[in-house]
Amino acid sequence: MISRRRILGSLAAMSIIPSRVYAQSPIEIRDSLAKRFADDGTTGVFAAYSTEGYSTVASDRSRLGQAILPASTFKIPNSTIALEIGVVTDPDKDVFKWDGVARNFPDWNRDHTLRTAIAASAVPVYQEIARRIGTDRMKAFVDKLDYGNHDIGGAPIDYFWLRGNLRVSPLQQIEFIDRLRRGVLPVSQRTQDLVRDILPVTKVGNSVIRSKSGLIGVDDKSPAGGVSATVGWLVGWVENGRARTVFALNLDIREQRHIASRMKLAQQLLSDIGAT
Repeated sequence: MISRRRILGSLAAMSIIPSRVYAQSPIEIRDSLAKRFADDGTTGVFAAYSTEGYSTVASDRSRLGQAILPASTFKIPNSTIALEIGVVTDPDKDVFKWDGVARNFPDWNRDHTLRTAIAASAVPVYQEIARRIGTDRMKAFVDKLDYGNHDIGGAPIDYFWLRGNLRVSPLQQIEFIDRLRRGVLPVSQRTQDLVRDILPVTKVGNSVIRSKSGLIGVDDKSPAGGVSATVGWLVGWVENGRARTVFALNLDIREQRHIASRMKLAQQLLSDIGAT
């Protein structure tokens, strides 16, 4: 009898693993993972998908399915669309000139390439990218990429992922990120190679974490330090030898220190499940 794991392994090798396998797979809830958030004085959710075991572990079942604004994690699909349609042709050579408006995030107040903009999470650069893409092409590609609830309404084209109707759950984040990781998004391989390459990298021992953060409530008019943030995201994947683990985390920003807690907790939780 052919096992489900063998079938999925064959599909993965052919890059046609079903996009809904994550929702169909059993999810193991571990209370010990939720305790990490409580010990840090907040609440949140962490989920991780093992590409070897085709299994998902999570800290909380109810919050796992709750869809919220993606905030700056949308810079991943935004970069993908920009590169695919030629709004950005080279992530290291195309320059977005600073508009001269001094904002409360010093790293935003300079010229940027796509690579430096995603590293600095420079909202004004990605707002300009969104304007260049335009509403019609943005909608078409958000649908094509099957991202979140597909709804780019409720706010101007350069604000919908910050204040509009777009919503995405942790499981949807994992599903989208894993398609990018495997190179099976419905865009060119070049585009996917470049987006994977520009994602910020954090090294933990022998492991590499490629990830993107986001803060709901923070935009180009936010006060210094992001104190207006209400929820923080971190999504990405871990490379540990041949093993790959795709993850999504979000937490309530109750204190300023919880902004840094996103990466701190992610590293702890990934270690807890043996991903690093």
